[in-house]
Amino acid sequence: MFTCTNVEYKDILRIDRLTIKSGTVTCIVGESGSGKSTFLMLLNRMIEADRGEISYKGNLLSSLDPIAHRREVAMLPQNPVLFGETIRDNVNAGRRFSGKAPADDEYIKQIMRNFYLSKELETEAETLSGGEKQRLALVRAAVLDSPVLLLDEPTSALDDNLEHEVMDRFVTWAREQRKTIVFVTHSRPIGEAFSDTLIDFNQYTLQGGALDG
Repeated sequence: MFTCTNVEYKDILRIDRLTIKSGTVTCIVGESGSGKSTFLMLLNRMIEADRGEISYKGNLLSSLDPIAHRREVAMLPQNPVLFGETIRDNVNAGRRFSGKAPADDEYIKQIMRNFYLSKELETEAETLSGGEKQRLALVRAAVLDSPVLLLDEPTSALDDNLEHEVMDRFVTWAREQRKTIVFVTHSRPIGEAFSDTLIDFNQYTLQGGALDG
């Protein structure tokens, strides 16, 4: 799905070679400043590498239309951005930006229940807690239905028990839908529990995959 070769970005990140396979769940861990979020932004084309090549499905990212690419490769920042007033507005925002029709209310409610967000669709999004906003962002990502999801600390505002339960539900959904997931987390146990491949940017080591360098 993604191949990075001799990629450098400022003095933050250097990757000799890294491959992320389609349909897998990859977790990025490492200390603050090790380049975790930077890596997600490179994959999403929010920023461009200073040197090296990143390919998506065999095509150089630099050759792809950024807007079309972001419709396929959606990114959730650590602090979710709200769109519109209600939960319904926010869930459908991604589909609207991608030119898709709004999702059915019952389908949205089903996904919300699955990710432990017990709220009405008419609830004002601004009234949600930090953890509820993160779960809302996961619901929005699921309803958007992009083939690739990049998640930056998607459950950092949740307590340990709820974090584990939400990640379990989300990864189960992703595997069922054959999504490609790359997520950053501060919690190594979460990464080890829910990823196919764990990459430690601090130690530059890999478990379960292929990284040269």
